[in-house]
Parts: sequence; structure tokens; C-alpha cells
Amino acid sequence: MSASLQPDPAASFEPHRGSLLGLAYRMLGSRAEAEDVVQDAYLRWHATDRSVVEQPRAFLGRTVTRLCLDQLKSARMQREEYVGPWLPEPLLDDATLAPDAAGEYADDLSVALLLTLERLSPLERAAFLMHDVFDLDYPEVARTLRRSEDACRQLASRARSQVRRERPRFRPSEEESARLTQAFVMALGSGDLEGLKRILADDAVFYSDGGGKVPAALKPVVGPERIARFLTGLVRKPKIARRLISGPLNLRLASINGMPGILLYMSGRLNQTYALDIQDGRIVAIYVTRNPEKLARLQPAGQA
Repeated sequence: MSASLQPDPAASFEPHRGSLLGLAYRMLGSRAEAEDVVQDAYLRWHATDRSVVEQPRAFLGRTVTRLCLDQLKSARMQREEYVGPWLPEPLLDDATLAPDAAGEYADDLSVALLLTLERLSPLERAAFLMHDVFDLDYPEVARTLRRSEDACRQLASRARSQVRRERPRFRPSEEESARLTQAFVMALGSGDLEGLKRILADDAVFYSDGGGKVPAALKPVVGPERIARFLTGLVRKPKIARRLISGPLNLRLASINGMPGILLYMSGRLNQTYALDIQDGRIVAIYVTRNPEKLARLQPAGQA
């Protein structure tokens, strides 16, 4: 078919862009890398004989998944060499990455889920996301992963079991999230050791991602006592204390990956983000992103 008779590439691609970006972000944990993958998928779509593609959504999902699997081959080595804990790039506009399907995990972009996906093998991750999140059938998953349908069912089943073990079953109410986030901000800002300990779960974990580019805890900090002492110790450092008193340090509440979160600015520049995982009335995990490369997209105009 001549190019003039084919579906317009941009018009036929754009309805799927958000869903494809969500798939790539969940696979890679990086918005920047996900956008590169989706742009590559668009270029391939543009060059494809679109008149013979019966299901554009499945074709594009297959293309993006394969591109992500290729990307993960090099990412695995980079992650092994990463300095300190690795966290996904924080998102403030997670609703734009929702899949065009209604499933149990469709609107879940929490850091906890993304870290669980990171612990899966690339094929397990792909099978789970394609089937359970993006609602593609197993024949399509098998075609994408170049495995049998039975093998893909097993991949997705193993992934699903791990996700259900590690993913919280119930989400906190908005009221509970607001209460604990505000209590955390107040205790953090004042260096209130006991106040922090009261709102942390007994098995709470603190993760800090500096990527070797800025100071950060090189290992997870475990337990309310250690976390509270670590955080209040930072606040009590003379340099930070002066900023707290003089005013250049500013905290702003935000939703980060759909979780209660905080943006911390120093002298007008985003310095770090906090995402709080809340379960059963306590904070069970604190995810702090300090790596400037991961914060670049969230900086005010002119400061990226």
C-alpha cells in the first residue's frame, strides 16, 4: 500500500504514547530512558507498513518491550556498579503513565512496586507487566518474548507471587497519609528524635540514592532508632542547621510515584525527594532520591 493510504503515523501512535511510556518506565525505572525507548518505537512505527498491522496496541507494546529488554542488558551491568542503593527516577505526574487497561496494578507506580520489579528477571518483569498490567494475552506475550505460552505463564506467575508477597495489600487513606506526612515533616524539620521514632514501624527501612554523585547513605538504614538518629544527625549538622534557621531550605508536600512525598529545596534548587511508604498507621519505608541526574527533570526552569 502506498504511504498516502497508510494510517498517519503520529495520529495512530499518540493514543498509545502514555501507556507505552508507562510500560517502559516500569521496565526501566527511568523516565528519561523510557522516553528514549518510546521515541525509538515511534520511529519504527513510522517506518513500518502500518496497513498490515491489525492490532497497533499489541504491535507497539511488543516493540517497546523488546527495546526495554535490550536496554536492560546494559543496565544490569550499570546497576551492579551503582554506588549505594538504586531507586527509580521519581515521578510527580504518574497519572500520565497509566496503562489503557483496568487491572489490579494498573495505577500502581509506587517505589515499593518498582523495586520489586527490579528484583525480578527481565523476562519475568516483561511477562508480568504485559499480561497483568497492560492486559495483553499470553499468545502476544509469547510472541514478544519468543517463548512458549506455558513458559510465559510460568514467568508471569512467579513474578505475580513475588509482587503479592512484597506489595502492601491495603493503601493508607488520604487522611492517614496526610497526618503521618505532616508529622514526619515537623519531626524532621525540628530534629525531633522521639517524634520520628513514634511514626516509624519497627522494621522501617531508609533508602538514600546519591548514585555516587552526592553524599548519601551507602547502605539501607534499618530500624526506627537508627533512622531517627541518622535523620536528626543530618539536621543538627551546623551547615544544615544554619539553612533551617535562615530560611533557604524549603519543604513542599507532593505526590511522588503516587505515594505521600516531600520535595526539599535548598536556595531554590531541588536537593532531594522523599517518598513515604505507609502501612498500618506507620511509615515502613523512606525512599530519598538525591542523585542530581534523577532530579534534573523536576528542577525549576533554568536549573536542570
